[in-house]
Amino acid sequence: MAITRVSETISARSEKNVSKQQHTIQGRVTDENGEPLVGVTIALKGASIATSTGMDGAYTLVVSVQQGVLVFDYMGFATQEISIEGKSEINIVLKEQPSDLDEVVVVGYGTQRKSDLTGAVASVEEKDFNKGPLISADQLIQGKVSGVQMLNNSGQPGGASTVRIRGNSAVTGSGQPLYVVDGVALDGRTSRPNQSGGIGTSPAGNPLSFINPTDIASIQVLKDASATAIYGSRAAYGVVLITTKRGQEGAVKVDVSSSGGVANIMRNIDILNGNQYRDALNKYGFTTGDYGDDVDALGTILRTAYNQNHNLSLSGGNADNKYRASFGYQDQQGIVQKTSFKRYSGAFNGNFKMLESKKLGLDVNLLASQNRENIAPVVTDAGANGSLIGQALAWNPTRPLRNADGSLAIEQGNIINPLAMLEAYDDRANVTNILTSLSPFYKFNDWLEYRMLLSVNYSKGERRSSTRSFINIQSIQADPENDFAGGYASVANNELITKQLTHTLSFNKKITTDLNLNAVIGYEYMDFMNRGTDMNARGFGDIPVDYTDIMQATAPGNRNINSFHDPTTQLQSYFGRATFNFKERYLLTATVRVDGSTKFGENNRYGTFPSFATAWNVKNEGFMAHTDWLSELKLRAGWGKTGNQEFPSGSSQRRYSIGFGGGEQTRPINNNENTDLRWQSDEQINIGADFGFFNRRLSGTLDFFHKKTTDLLFPQTPQYPASPDASITWINLPGEVINKGIELNLNGIIIENDNVSWDLGGNVTFVKNSVQNLGESEIIRTGSLSGQGLSDVTVQVVQNGYPLFAFVTREYLGLDEEGFSRFTDEGFVFHHVGNPNPRVLLGVSTGIDYKRFSFSANFNGVIGQDIYNNTANAVLPISNLGSRNIAGELMSQGNLESPANPIAASSRYIENGSYLKLANATLNYRIGDVGASIKNLGVFLNGQNIFVITKYKGFDPEVNVNKSVNSVPSAGIDNVTYPTARTFNIGVNFSL
Repeated sequence: MAITRVSETISARSEKNVSKQQHTIQGRVTDENGEPLVGVTIALKGASIATSTGMDGAYTLVVSVQQGVLVFDYMGFATQEISIEGKSEINIVLKEQPSDLDEVVVVGYGTQRKSDLTGAVASVEEKDFNKGPLISADQLIQGKVSGVQMLNNSGQPGGASTVRIRGNSAVTGSGQPLYVVDGVALDGRTSRPNQSGGIGTSPAGNPLSFINPTDIASIQVLKDASATAIYGSRAAYGVVLITTKRGQEGAVKVDVSSSGGVANIMRNIDILNGNQYRDALNKYGFTTGDYGDDVDALGTILRTAYNQNHNLSLSGGNADNKYRASFGYQDQQGIVQKTSFKRYSGAFNGNFKMLESKKLGLDVNLLASQNRENIAPVVTDAGANGSLIGQALAWNPTRPLRNADGSLAIEQGNIINPLAMLEAYDDRANVTNILTSLSPFYKFNDWLEYRMLLSVNYSKGERRSSTRSFINIQSIQADPENDFAGGYASVANNELITKQLTHTLSFNKKITTDLNLNAVIGYEYMDFMNRGTDMNARGFGDIPVDYTDIMQATAPGNRNINSFHDPTTQLQSYFGRATFNFKERYLLTATVRVDGSTKFGENNRYGTFPSFATAWNVKNEGFMAHTDWLSELKLRAGWGKTGNQEFPSGSSQRRYSIGFGGGEQTRPINNNENTDLRWQSDEQINIGADFGFFNRRLSGTLDFFHKKTTDLLFPQTPQYPASPDASITWINLPGEVINKGIELNLNGIIIENDNVSWDLGGNVTFVKNSVQNLGESEIIRTGSLSGQGLSDVTVQVVQNGYPLFAFVTREYLGLDEEGFSRFTDEGFVFHHVGNPNPRVLLGVSTGIDYKRFSFSANFNGVIGQDIYNNTANAVLPISNLGSRNIAGELMSQGNLESPANPIAASSRYIENGSYLKLANATLNYRIGDVGASIKNLGVFLNGQNIFVITKYKGFDPEVNVNKSVNSVPSAGIDNVTYPTARTFNIGVNFSL
């Protein structure tokens, strides 16, 4: 009994203590208009106690503590936290917070709410960019957008990239999208001259490298014709809108970022070392070719490269006058010795409102930069002499690069010492770019605005390249017997100027209670100018000065002077777009642009490019009101036409080249007239859906597209026999290029609480490419190969029934018993043996935040692309044995190949180019404020090109060397490219 009474006493005391600790809180939650909010979640922070508001917005919550914080959470409204200490009633007003659907997205000549979009538009904000000291804007979104394939064509810092949106359809030109920076449409070319010391054609530079990526706030990719048609004749390959950072209201804010890093080669090609080479010589019974050393020639010309990147910006202002100014310096060494990229950049923008009414305003933008490059002797069309990377790969690994006395080992013939090539070659390019615009505007009222944009994009490029006389390259090496002093030099200057004048009138107003109209009409005039000069000379001799400074020191007969001035291209356009929104549910967008261009024949100067699209916001229907698990559901469908005028200026006109020969002035015809030349047309259908679940914890887009390209622009060469004055004639080919596919983009928030958040996103695109209705007899050849034994050899075609640039060559069947290649049909019949267009594009991104730490990573890749390994074919064949190096796999295959096996193009060198690359990863630690001056201090560690998973045997499956023929591009050919670098950087950023 005593025990029972004691227990009862303890129980009574416990109940009394619990009752004393319980705390009841009640109240009401309303919006800013005083209306009750139903279903608001009220939770005690850090505990599992929660409730929700009823129909009248009221709530009651019993907690077991006297202190704590209540969290009020409701979709579409800003979350609020209120302390409960000393309170028994808490009434609160929640403020609306725009959702992702209310986000304003930049579109052509204006902005729209994300929820009002009817086309396929992908938006990538600064927080989602790839991180690190990247050189060009396109690298910021690599792997981030479905339907977009981005390839870095070369590891050379500042090298060009290939960007394809929804497949490849360019039979001529680059097939690159139109880039628009702050409303200014870029020319798409670079003024860097294409000279290269007399050794071949060097890879192009990146036309976007003048923009400091640190100055970019967002990038929008317009993919379907509904989104791109407002850019008309220049939108066939998609449109990329780049928006730079603006000034923010408030006191002067200074942002600083600084980083440095190191880089090494990401991946090597398997070749023999000295001992393996000796084993190969012995296995084949060679008695010569062993010089007794073990040399890594490629490693000798490579280095650990260093980079630094520093940026400073100032911004501030008030509601009427805001500004931002920035300055940047980037110095990135290349992993090949003597190569580098430096950029000095500055930017300014101001947004000013005038008059007492503040209806008159002016936007000012300026982007200025100078790029300085030191370029490697790596060319796209290397012959028997090769270029630097090929020379290093093929160097006999048993032979020293230097003689016993320390001098460079140079012999007669076409075996080039790569270390000597580095010593002999010098190539420097300076490109200055200024993009400036003035945009006055007048707001008549809240719904009607007039704006003018006047811009000039000026680019001037100079390139000086030379090759010294001691290098054993034919036509460059000194030849005393024939009284030739040797050496080569060239100096070239190019100038690009684009002018743009745009007038727009924008309208955004509710016409009735249920109908809103967002519209824009406009007029635009653009003027493109491209001109340049170059001079080259031979026969300088061994004199200790830069050849480019003494061009006059050569014989007059050894000098050449060239200049050009393209016919000025003018583009006059009228355009309009209207988006009708009925009851926030039903959307209709109609767009039309009429372009007139001097590029086209007199009979087809103007082209019309219309588009129509519709969307249904299903989630906003009344019958979806109680589907709390569904945050968004919008169905979209659109059709439209766009065009392409990416071909030489004056192509519809009869044009001459003026020169000198045979003692008199000459005027050969280089382009015949075609008054009927018309636009290349792209017609596209898009059907898509935008969706979100569980308060957008899972969201994404799904799109089906079908793009048909017709009236293909093509430079037709004369048939033989031809008249003496015959030249090319630009025509519109019959036939179509079809790209069709499915895009899926998913983003999920895996974890989200006070300490940890984890998001995971991915995109996949399935695309099929084909050429149709071209005509059975029409075959266009391209994809030239380079190297000894491969002169005038092509491996790609544009042909009816095949993918664009399909590989068509001999079908390899292996080696016979004597070690010679076997081919289907004895090699006399060529077969379709590969496709350079990937079937699947992949991108995966993830980000994790834990307290002050954050980590992000981005993967990209492709499935189903084939690559022609011209390097293995021409640079490392078995026939090299005894004089040069060979591919390592040649000694590991079961049946040894005969050294007498002829070099021949075949499917033997077509490899699986599928890959998955960890292209970018960043670990960041937020220190926070330090003292009274330093704000938001953070440090980060970043890696680029960290690893790649692939079966391809070259340096990198992300490659696309320009192997065009007669202006017809190629795809998926690798030819001794500049190797890709793996880079690690450490940096700091903060504000003052």
